[in-house]
Amino acid sequence: MSKIVVIGSSNTDMVVKAPTIPRAGETLLGGAFFQAGGGKGANQAVAAARAGGAVTFIAAVGEDALGSEQIAAFAREGIDTSHIQRITGQASGVALIVVDAAGENCIVVAPGANASLGPERIRELEAVIGAGDVVVLQLEIPIDTVAEAVRIAAARGVRVLLNPAPGRPLPDEVTSRVTVLTPNETEVELLTGIAPDTPEARREAASMLLDSGAGAVVLTLGSAGAYLATAAGHQIVPGHRVTPVDTTGAGDVFNGALAVALAENRDLYERHAEQISRSVFVEEAETWGRLSEAMERGEDASAVVPDGWTPTARLASSTCSTGPP
Repeated sequence: MSKIVVIGSSNTDMVVKAPTIPRAGETLLGGAFFQAGGGKGANQAVAAARAGGAVTFIAAVGEDALGSEQIAAFAREGIDTSHIQRITGQASGVALIVVDAAGENCIVVAPGANASLGPERIRELEAVIGAGDVVVLQLEIPIDTVAEAVRIAAARGVRVLLNPAPGRPLPDEVTSRVTVLTPNETEVELLTGIAPDTPEARREAASMLLDSGAGAVVLTLGSAGAYLATAAGHQIVPGHRVTPVDTTGAGDVFNGALAVALAENRDLYERHAEQISRSVFVEEAETWGRLSEAMERGEDASAVVPDGWTPTARLASSTCSTGPP
């Protein structure tokens, strides 16, 4: 079984359905409430586990009830939780989410203990990182922590999949050590200054990232699929058509599944990784569909999800959206 080490954030998402997004100073009487696991690191760890990987999760949570619930949820997924740090005096990460009748949302995140996952903790776990086939990282933890994890993984010959989200500039020392970089369209523009809205622009942006040292670039394009760039060439990998209910976290599911395919030494040009991602995502989409419908009807949400189900797809962001997330 492939060994995946995920280093990243863990949050609890608290979701309230409301008729509209409240304006400044406005109080609304909301509808259904639902609490779920979230954070990009947590989402990707669960997705990789469900895709068949043996996952170790390195994260930080508070010494509170939410932190205990998060750890218990990961354990139910078969994830190794022995390296999740409990931070005294810090609350576990929380995302407060309001979803209106049209499916638009407003999200505010308090990172809490996630911000305490520092480079020194990564150095303590060098042997754990070195034992992995693939290390998976995102940018919801301190950038110095990400840089240290990438450095250690590269020194130990472990492949690195970096999902550069939320988008921010990356130091060259990070990009040059990444095996696979997986930005979306917004993130690749932030990284390169090039809006990837034409085939020529996608090629130019991906080439710039390859020139910075990334081994491969997988630019995710939503319903259009993904743009794959390596030294061997560039190509579009078409996406699978589904009826979307909530696209939040779809990129995390994709990254978790892709990490497993990479750890299994499958060529990036094979369609196998796409098939894994599809199977994991469709299960999530169908369950979120049943959940969303129950919330609309004001029913008990727990009655429509499988026993022990932990969602992989909730977003950790600090922006209000006026469109699909």
